[in-house]
Amino acid sequence: MSIASNDFVHLHTHSEFSLLDGLGRIPDLVDEAGVQGFDSLAITDHGALHGAVAFYQAAKAKDLKPIIGVETYVARRSMTDKEGKADAQPFHLILLATDAVGYGNLCRLVTDAHLDGYYYKPRIDREHLAKYSEGLVGLSACLNGEVARALEVEDWDLARTLAGEYGDIFGKDRFFLELQDHGMAEQRRLNEQLLRLAPEVGLPLVVTNDLHYVYRKQAAAHDVLLCVGTGNNLDTPGRMKFESDGFYLKSAAEMEALFPEQREALLNTRRIAEMCDLTLPLGQLRIPHFPVPEGETVESWLRKECERGLTWRYGSVTSELQTRLEYELGVILSMGYAGYFLIVADFIRFAREQGIQTTCRGSAPGSIVTYTLGITPVDPIAYGLPFERFLNPDRVTMPDIDVDFQDDRRDEVIAYVSRKYGQDHVAQIITFGTMLARAAIRDVGRVLGHSYGDVDRIAKAVPNQLGIRLDEALQISPALREQVEADEGVKKVIEFARQLEGVARNAS
Repeated sequence: MSIASNDFVHLHTHSEFSLLDGLGRIPDLVDEAGVQGFDSLAITDHGALHGAVAFYQAAKAKDLKPIIGVETYVARRSMTDKEGKADAQPFHLILLATDAVGYGNLCRLVTDAHLDGYYYKPRIDREHLAKYSEGLVGLSACLNGEVARALEVEDWDLARTLAGEYGDIFGKDRFFLELQDHGMAEQRRLNEQLLRLAPEVGLPLVVTNDLHYVYRKQAAAHDVLLCVGTGNNLDTPGRMKFESDGFYLKSAAEMEALFPEQREALLNTRRIAEMCDLTLPLGQLRIPHFPVPEGETVESWLRKECERGLTWRYGSVTSELQTRLEYELGVILSMGYAGYFLIVADFIRFAREQGIQTTCRGSAPGSIVTYTLGITPVDPIAYGLPFERFLNPDRVTMPDIDVDFQDDRRDEVIAYVSRKYGQDHVAQIITFGTMLARAAIRDVGRVLGHSYGDVDRIAKAVPNQLGIRLDEALQISPALREQVEADEGVKKVIEFARQLEGVARNAS
């Protein structure tokens, strides 16, 4: 009997958030999984969970079961050892969260890998993994997995020991040895060894495909992306390169054709997917508790602080001012945001008391509440600023108060809120730089070996317009069209740049 689409699940998947190593845009991954007839899909980016929430939301929107995981790096010695080249080459290991406990442990391991284990890569070790293995399923990963590396040098005793240790960490029914076939001789040799090892150590096998892009036709563009990430050109001798075009989202039939004798290992993907039942409680307010005087609530205290601020700001309180304040407070209190305004006002007060330069920008100055609390120095009444642009009762979204602090003292404010509310209630937010049209041309042009002058000429033919896409640029820029039509080399640059533009390039 053939394997059906809902019998197989891709469990080893890299999105564009495996920065400069993955070309799988999350919407494309989810859409293609649906086209292929899959009902579940995992995300396992390198070392981080950057795309986890976006993937979860996209998958849910398409009635696809999201499985959240990571391809973590395991230190060769301890995660605290950071010496020489040996510690710079960690092993790979796939971790999949089965539930909320597992997701919490996954977050803990990823965090510790970055804060405590980082040495070229964010690393953990087996000892640390054992502390946080509850709710996780482990897969032995690719040719860079620890068991695979032992088998590469025919060290069977070490391979058995390592497989046994991982089996003890996860439980023998929750650690799987991965079979992969991307047309590489090394993988086929490893598969034969794993088929021998598995019954010796009592561990199950699972078939995976190491996805780094969505469609087979993206293999060449992915190769260009790898060169961007490693600083190489396509013709750089000995550069990092994938040896086949098979790292895409294959159908269940294609996977079965690769492993016709491994029905159980194919079906184990479904078994693992059924272990995973993670629900992320998104869209819930998690505002830290703001301490208020005894007998007060955050709602009553916000009102008192605003009424004091009204007198402080205006002196004489008119009915117009009181009406505006009551209206804004009604909206804020009904939405449950009282604590948020008090928290922001508190750390701005701290900054000003410490002589740390600060200002508030965006739409928040349109609120008399932010003015009376001292968050903004701008009088919304004097300037006729609308409150609804900041917080609209018909559009229930968290208010966004944009506050800037002088950059050489920002850490003092972060330390203050960490002390007051606890470090587990304070986080910094990552942002991702993406390959915009001109930047994509410059990256691709370099990789293809074009001179700086040639690449600069192509890039400058793209109109200097915010957010412009290359398709649009080709329509409105005669200079760009002429270069593409006259020169096959330029045409190739644009073709690759179109495939890479918009992909996450770096984090900050």
